[in-house]
Amino acid sequence: MIELPAWGAALAGVAVGAACGFTVRRARLCSFGAVEDAWMGGDTRRLRIFGLALAIALIGTQALIGLNLLDPANSTYVQAALPWLSILVGSTLFGLGMALVGTCGFGSLIRLGSGDLRSLIVMMVFGAVAYATLRGMLAPIRIEVLEKVYWPLPGGLKGDLAGILTYLGAPAARVLITAVGAIVLIAIVALDPRLRRSPRLLLAGLTLGLAVVAGWWVTGIAVDAFETVPRAQSLTFVSPVGRALYAVLSAPSVLLEFGIGTLAGVTLGSFLSALYDREFRWEAFDDDREMRRHLLGAVLMGGGGVLAGGCTIGQGISAGSMMALSWPLAVAGMMIGARIGIAFLVEGSIRGLWQRG
Repeated sequence: MIELPAWGAALAGVAVGAACGFTVRRARLCSFGAVEDAWMGGDTRRLRIFGLALAIALIGTQALIGLNLLDPANSTYVQAALPWLSILVGSTLFGLGMALVGTCGFGSLIRLGSGDLRSLIVMMVFGAVAYATLRGMLAPIRIEVLEKVYWPLPGGLKGDLAGILTYLGAPAARVLITAVGAIVLIAIVALDPRLRRSPRLLLAGLTLGLAVVAGWWVTGIAVDAFETVPRAQSLTFVSPVGRALYAVLSAPSVLLEFGIGTLAGVTLGSFLSALYDREFRWEAFDDDREMRRHLLGAVLMGGGGVLAGGCTIGQGISAGSMMALSWPLAVAGMMIGARIGIAFLVEGSIRGLWQRG
Protein backbone atom coordinates (compact mmCIF):
# COMPACT_ATOMS: atom_id res chain seq x y z
CA MET A 1 0.00 0.00 0.00
CA ILE A 2 1.19 3.54 -0.84
CA GLU A 3 2.14 5.67 2.14
CA LEU A 4 2.26 9.43 1.75
CA PRO A 5 4.36 11.46 4.23
CA ALA A 6 2.85 14.39 6.07
CA TRP A 7 4.58 16.97 3.86
CA GLY A 8 3.19 15.20 0.80
CA ALA A 9 -0.32 15.39 2.24
CA ALA A 10 0.18 19.11 2.91
CA LEU A 11 1.30 19.75 -0.67
CA ALA A 12 -1.65 17.74 -1.95
CA GLY A 13 -3.89 19.94 0.20
CA VAL A 14 -2.38 23.06 -1.39
CA ALA A 15 -3.01 21.66 -4.89
CA VAL A 16 -6.58 20.57 -4.12
CA GLY A 17 -7.38 23.85 -2.39
CA ALA A 18 -5.90 25.91 -5.25
CA ALA A 19 -8.10 24.12 -7.80
CA CYS A 20 -11.16 24.85 -5.64
CA GLY A 21 -10.21 28.46 -4.98
CA PHE A 22 -9.57 29.21 -8.65
CA THR A 23 -12.73 27.62 -10.08
CA VAL A 24 -15.11 28.63 -7.29
CA ARG A 25 -14.07 32.27 -7.36
CA ARG A 26 -14.42 32.45 -11.15
CA ALA A 27 -17.91 30.93 -10.88
CA ARG A 28 -18.93 33.32 -8.08
CA LEU A 29 -20.08 30.25 -6.18
CA CYS A 30 -20.76 30.93 -2.49
CA SER A 31 -22.62 28.76 -0.01
CA PHE A 32 -24.23 31.70 1.77
CA GLY A 33 -25.02 33.34 -1.54
CA ALA A 34 -26.71 30.12 -2.64
CA VAL A 35 -28.82 30.00 0.53
CA GLU A 36 -29.66 33.71 0.22
CA ASP A 37 -30.71 33.26 -3.42
CA ALA A 38 -33.00 30.39 -2.44
CA TRP A 39 -34.54 32.06 0.64
CA MET A 40 -34.98 35.55 -0.74
CA GLY A 41 -35.38 35.14 -4.49
CA GLY A 42 -36.46 31.58 -5.03
CA ASP A 43 -33.40 31.01 -7.24
CA THR A 44 -31.90 27.61 -6.42
CA ARG A 45 -29.30 27.41 -9.19
CA ARG A 46 -26.23 27.88 -7.01
CA LEU A 47 -27.72 25.62 -4.35
CA ARG A 48 -28.17 22.91 -6.97
CA ILE A 49 -24.53 23.26 -7.98
CA PHE A 50 -23.61 22.35 -4.41
CA GLY A 51 -25.93 19.38 -4.90
CA LEU A 52 -23.89 18.44 -7.97
CA ALA A 53 -20.70 18.65 -5.89
CA LEU A 54 -22.30 16.38 -3.29
CA ALA A 55 -23.31 13.87 -5.99
CA ILE A 56 -19.76 13.68 -7.37
CA ALA A 57 -18.30 13.44 -3.85
CA LEU A 58 -20.82 10.74 -2.90
CA ILE A 59 -19.97 8.57 -5.91
CA GLY A 60 -16.22 8.90 -5.43
CA THR A 61 -16.20 8.51 -1.66
CA GLN A 62 -18.42 5.44 -1.69
CA ALA A 63 -16.22 3.95 -4.43
CA LEU A 64 -13.20 4.39 -2.15
CA ILE A 65 -15.09 2.67 0.65
CA GLY A 66 -16.15 -0.16 -1.65
CA LEU A 67 -12.53 -0.67 -2.74
CA ASN A 68 -11.40 -0.75 0.93
CA LEU A 69 -9.31 2.38 0.42
CA LEU A 70 -11.29 4.33 3.01
CA ASP A 71 -12.83 3.33 6.32
CA PRO A 72 -15.82 5.50 7.31
CA ALA A 73 -15.16 4.76 10.99
CA ASN A 74 -11.80 6.51 10.64
CA SER A 75 -13.54 9.82 9.99
CA THR A 76 -14.65 12.34 12.61
CA TYR A 77 -18.05 12.48 10.91
CA VAL A 78 -18.84 8.82 11.56
CA GLN A 79 -18.96 8.14 15.29
CA ALA A 80 -20.65 5.73 17.70
CA ALA A 81 -22.97 8.44 19.02
CA LEU A 82 -24.74 11.40 17.45
CA PRO A 83 -24.37 14.59 19.54
CA TRP A 84 -27.52 16.07 18.06
CA LEU A 85 -27.87 19.03 20.41
CA SER A 86 -24.33 20.24 19.75
CA ILE A 87 -24.83 19.85 16.01
CA LEU A 88 -28.13 21.72 15.94
CA VAL A 89 -26.96 24.56 18.20
CA GLY A 90 -23.61 24.86 16.45
CA SER A 91 -24.95 24.74 12.90
CA THR A 92 -27.59 27.39 13.68
CA LEU A 93 -24.94 29.67 15.17
CA PHE A 94 -22.71 29.03 12.16
CA GLY A 95 -25.52 29.93 9.76
CA LEU A 96 -26.25 33.13 11.68
CA GLY A 97 -22.56 34.07 11.69
CA MET A 98 -22.33 33.32 7.99
CA ALA A 99 -25.13 35.81 7.33
CA LEU A 100 -23.41 38.51 9.39
CA VAL A 101 -20.10 38.05 7.55
CA GLY A 102 -21.75 37.51 4.17
CA THR A 103 -19.99 34.23 3.49
CA CYS A 104 -18.60 31.13 5.23
CA GLY A 105 -15.02 30.22 6.15
CA PHE A 106 -14.33 28.87 2.66
CA GLY A 107 -15.74 32.03 1.11
CA SER A 108 -13.67 34.19 3.46
CA LEU A 109 -10.49 32.52 2.21
CA ILE A 110 -11.56 33.19 -1.37
CA ARG A 111 -12.23 36.84 -0.51
CA LEU A 112 -8.85 37.05 1.20
CA GLY A 113 -7.11 35.81 -1.95
CA SER A 114 -8.83 38.60 -3.88
CA GLY A 115 -7.40 41.26 -1.55
CA ASP A 116 -10.19 41.60 1.02
CA LEU A 117 -8.46 42.52 4.28
CA ARG A 118 -11.75 42.22 6.15
CA SER A 119 -11.48 38.48 5.61
CA LEU A 120 -8.01 38.45 7.19
CA ILE A 121 -9.49 39.81 10.42
CA VAL A 122 -12.47 37.46 10.16
CA MET A 123 -10.27 34.39 9.72
CA MET A 124 -8.02 35.33 12.66
CA VAL A 125 -10.98 35.71 15.01
CA PHE A 126 -12.70 32.70 13.48
CA GLY A 127 -9.61 30.54 14.02
CA ALA A 128 -9.03 31.71 17.58
CA VAL A 129 -12.61 30.98 18.66
CA ALA A 130 -12.62 27.66 16.78
CA TYR A 131 -9.47 26.51 18.58
CA ALA A 132 -10.78 27.74 21.93
CA THR A 133 -13.92 25.66 21.35
CA LEU A 134 -11.96 22.68 20.11
CA ARG A 135 -9.25 22.47 22.77
CA GLY A 136 -9.18 25.70 24.76
CA MET A 137 -11.22 27.56 27.34
CA LEU A 138 -14.55 26.96 25.60
CA ALA A 139 -13.99 23.23 25.16
CA PRO A 140 -15.55 22.27 28.55
CA ILE A 141 -18.86 23.82 27.49
CA ARG A 142 -18.80 21.74 24.34
CA ILE A 143 -17.71 18.50 25.97
CA GLU A 144 -19.44 18.64 29.36
CA VAL A 145 -22.70 20.33 28.34
CA LEU A 146 -23.70 20.10 24.69
CA GLU A 147 -22.03 16.84 23.70
CA LYS A 148 -23.44 15.11 26.79
CA VAL A 149 -26.77 15.06 24.96
CA TYR A 150 -26.51 12.41 22.26
CA TRP A 151 -28.15 9.44 20.58
CA PRO A 152 -26.14 6.23 21.05
CA LEU A 153 -26.21 3.95 18.03
CA PRO A 154 -27.20 0.28 18.29
CA GLY A 155 -24.73 -2.55 18.38
CA GLY A 156 -21.66 -0.34 18.78
CA LEU A 157 -22.11 0.93 15.22
CA LYS A 158 -20.62 4.16 13.94
CA GLY A 159 -23.00 6.67 12.44
CA ASP A 160 -23.22 6.39 8.69
CA LEU A 161 -26.63 5.66 7.21
CA ALA A 162 -25.48 2.80 4.99
CA GLY A 163 -23.78 1.02 7.88
CA ILE A 164 -26.91 1.22 10.01
CA LEU A 165 -29.15 -0.06 7.21
CA THR A 166 -26.74 -2.92 6.58
CA TYR A 167 -26.87 -3.76 10.29
CA LEU A 168 -30.67 -3.79 10.06
CA GLY A 169 -30.63 -6.28 7.19
CA ALA A 170 -30.17 -4.26 3.99
CA PRO A 171 -26.69 -5.21 2.70
CA ALA A 172 -27.14 -3.38 -0.63
CA ALA A 173 -28.06 -0.08 1.07
CA ARG A 174 -24.74 1.64 0.33
CA VAL A 175 -24.92 1.04 -3.41
CA LEU A 176 -28.62 1.87 -3.59
CA ILE A 177 -28.36 5.14 -1.67
CA THR A 178 -25.33 6.21 -3.70
CA ALA A 179 -27.00 5.46 -7.02
CA VAL A 180 -30.36 7.03 -6.24
CA GLY A 181 -28.91 10.05 -4.45
CA ALA A 182 -26.37 10.81 -7.18
CA ILE A 183 -28.86 10.34 -10.02
CA VAL A 184 -31.41 12.67 -8.41
CA LEU A 185 -28.86 15.39 -7.60
CA ILE A 186 -27.29 15.27 -11.07
CA ALA A 187 -30.70 15.24 -12.77
CA ILE A 188 -31.78 18.36 -10.87
CA VAL A 189 -28.84 20.15 -12.46
CA ALA A 190 -28.96 18.51 -15.90
CA LEU A 191 -32.64 19.29 -16.43
CA ASP A 192 -32.14 23.05 -15.92
CA PRO A 193 -31.21 24.69 -19.26
CA ARG A 194 -29.79 27.74 -17.47
CA LEU A 195 -27.30 25.60 -15.59
CA ARG A 196 -26.39 23.68 -18.73
CA ARG A 197 -25.35 27.03 -20.18
CA SER A 198 -23.22 27.89 -17.11
CA PRO A 199 -19.87 26.10 -17.64
CA ARG A 200 -18.13 27.98 -14.84
CA LEU A 201 -20.73 26.92 -12.29
CA LEU A 202 -20.67 23.32 -13.53
CA LEU A 203 -16.87 23.23 -13.41
CA ALA A 204 -16.85 24.65 -9.89
CA GLY A 205 -19.33 22.03 -8.69
CA LEU A 206 -17.40 19.24 -10.36
CA THR A 207 -14.12 20.49 -8.88
CA LEU A 208 -15.54 20.70 -5.35
CA GLY A 209 -16.89 17.16 -5.57
CA LEU A 210 -13.64 15.71 -6.92
CA ALA A 211 -11.66 17.68 -4.33
CA VAL A 212 -13.61 16.02 -1.50
CA VAL A 213 -12.84 12.59 -2.98
CA ALA A 214 -9.18 13.53 -3.37
CA GLY A 215 -9.07 14.61 0.27
CA TRP A 216 -10.41 11.28 1.50
CA TRP A 217 -7.96 9.39 -0.69
CA VAL A 218 -4.91 11.46 0.22
CA THR A 219 -5.50 11.40 3.97
CA GLY A 220 -6.37 7.73 3.81
CA ILE A 221 -2.82 6.94 2.67
CA ALA A 222 -0.98 9.74 4.50
CA VAL A 223 1.36 9.04 7.40
CA ASP A 224 0.91 11.45 10.31
CA ALA A 225 3.76 11.39 12.81
CA PHE A 226 1.58 13.09 15.43
CA GLU A 227 -1.24 10.51 15.48
CA THR A 228 -1.02 6.81 16.24
CA VAL A 229 -4.14 6.26 14.11
CA PRO A 230 -4.26 9.00 11.45
CA ARG A 231 -7.71 10.42 10.83
CA ALA A 232 -9.15 10.48 7.33
CA GLN A 233 -10.27 14.01 6.50
CA SER A 234 -11.40 15.99 3.52
CA LEU A 235 -12.45 19.54 2.77
CA THR A 236 -13.56 21.43 5.84
CA PHE A 237 -12.79 24.98 6.87
CA VAL A 238 -13.31 25.22 10.62
CA SER A 239 -10.91 23.21 12.77
CA PRO A 240 -8.04 23.48 10.22
CA VAL A 241 -8.23 27.27 10.59
CA GLY A 242 -7.89 26.95 14.37
CA ARG A 243 -5.07 24.44 14.07
CA ALA A 244 -3.28 26.65 11.55
CA LEU A 245 -3.42 29.63 13.89
CA TYR A 246 -2.09 27.49 16.76
CA ALA A 247 0.67 26.10 14.54
CA VAL A 248 1.81 29.51 13.35
CA LEU A 249 2.02 30.78 16.94
CA SER A 250 3.57 27.79 18.70
CA ALA A 251 4.13 24.61 16.68
CA PRO A 252 5.10 25.16 13.01
CA SER A 253 5.56 21.43 12.40
CA VAL A 254 1.81 20.96 12.78
CA LEU A 255 1.36 22.93 9.56
CA LEU A 256 2.26 19.79 7.60
CA GLU A 257 -1.21 18.34 7.15
CA PHE A 258 -3.79 18.16 4.38
CA GLY A 259 -6.41 20.38 6.01
CA ILE A 260 -4.06 23.29 6.67
CA GLY A 261 -2.62 22.88 3.19
CA THR A 262 -6.07 23.41 1.69
CA LEU A 263 -6.36 26.78 3.47
CA ALA A 264 -3.23 28.05 1.74
CA GLY A 265 -4.33 26.45 -1.52
CA VAL A 266 -7.78 28.07 -1.60
CA THR A 267 -6.27 31.49 -0.90
CA LEU A 268 -3.62 30.95 -3.59
CA GLY A 269 -6.15 29.73 -6.13
CA SER A 270 -8.39 32.72 -5.50
CA PHE A 271 -5.41 35.07 -5.81
CA LEU A 272 -4.45 33.57 -9.18
CA SER A 273 -8.07 33.80 -10.33
CA ALA A 274 -8.26 37.46 -9.30
CA LEU A 275 -5.05 38.21 -11.19
CA TYR A 276 -6.27 36.30 -14.24
CA ASP A 277 -9.55 38.22 -14.29
CA ARG A 278 -7.80 41.51 -13.41
CA GLU A 279 -10.05 41.87 -10.38
CA PHE A 280 -7.55 41.88 -7.53
CA ARG A 281 -7.96 44.91 -5.30
CA TRP A 282 -7.41 45.76 -1.66
CA GLU A 283 -10.55 46.22 0.44
CA ALA A 284 -11.14 47.08 4.10
CA PHE A 285 -14.01 47.84 6.48
CA ASP A 286 -16.13 50.82 5.52
CA ASP A 287 -16.92 51.78 9.12
CA ASP A 288 -16.97 50.49 12.69
CA ARG A 289 -20.50 49.12 12.30
CA GLU A 290 -19.43 46.83 9.47
CA MET A 291 -16.41 45.73 11.49
CA ARG A 292 -18.52 44.86 14.54
CA ARG A 293 -20.87 42.82 12.37
CA HIS A 294 -17.99 40.86 10.84
CA LEU A 295 -16.33 40.25 14.20
CA LEU A 296 -19.56 38.92 15.72
CA GLY A 297 -20.11 36.73 12.68
CA ALA A 298 -16.57 35.37 12.93
CA VAL A 299 -17.11 34.44 16.60
CA LEU A 300 -20.38 32.68 15.84
CA MET A 301 -18.91 30.80 12.88
CA GLY A 302 -15.78 29.74 14.76
CA GLY A 303 -17.57 28.40 17.82
CA GLY A 304 -20.63 27.16 15.95
CA GLY A 305 -18.57 25.39 13.31
CA VAL A 306 -16.71 23.31 15.89
CA LEU A 307 -19.95 22.47 17.72
CA ALA A 308 -21.54 21.45 14.42
CA GLY A 309 -18.54 19.36 13.42
CA GLY A 310 -17.89 21.32 10.24
CA CYS A 311 -18.89 24.13 7.91
CA THR A 312 -21.07 24.32 4.81
CA ILE A 313 -18.38 22.42 2.91
CA GLY A 314 -17.29 20.07 5.72
CA GLN A 315 -20.77 19.02 6.83
CA GLY A 316 -22.54 19.93 3.62
CA ILE A 317 -20.37 17.94 1.20
CA SER A 318 -17.64 15.96 3.01
CA ALA A 319 -19.96 14.54 5.69
CA GLY A 320 -22.69 14.04 3.11
CA SER A 321 -20.35 12.00 0.94
CA MET A 322 -19.83 9.70 3.96
CA MET A 323 -23.61 9.41 4.49
CA ALA A 324 -23.00 10.70 8.02
CA LEU A 325 -26.07 10.99 10.24
CA SER A 326 -24.89 14.46 11.23
CA TRP A 327 -25.36 15.75 7.68
CA PRO A 328 -29.12 16.53 7.61
CA LEU A 329 -29.06 18.06 11.10
CA ALA A 330 -26.12 20.32 10.29
CA VAL A 331 -27.44 21.42 6.90
CA ALA A 332 -30.89 22.19 8.34
CA GLY A 333 -29.38 24.18 11.21
CA MET A 334 -27.19 26.24 8.87
CA MET A 335 -30.14 27.01 6.61
CA ILE A 336 -32.23 28.12 9.58
CA GLY A 337 -29.41 30.19 11.09
CA ALA A 338 -28.74 31.88 7.75
CA ARG A 339 -32.43 32.73 7.36
CA ILE A 340 -32.53 34.26 10.84
CA GLY A 341 -29.45 36.32 9.99
CA ILE A 342 -30.98 37.50 6.72
CA ALA A 343 -34.14 38.53 8.59
CA PHE A 344 -32.14 40.75 10.95
CA LEU A 345 -29.99 42.26 8.20
CA VAL A 346 -32.67 42.82 5.57
CA GLU A 347 -35.96 42.99 7.41
CA GLY A 348 -34.80 44.37 10.74
CA SER A 349 -36.51 41.66 12.83
CA ILE A 350 -37.56 38.03 12.78
CA ARG A 351 -41.24 38.94 12.41
CA GLY A 352 -42.69 37.16 9.41
CA LEU A 353 -39.51 35.16 9.15
CA TRP A 354 -40.85 32.45 6.86
CA GLN A 355 -43.18 34.61 4.77
CA ARG A 356 -40.53 35.45 2.20
CA GLY A 357 -38.31 33.20 0.11
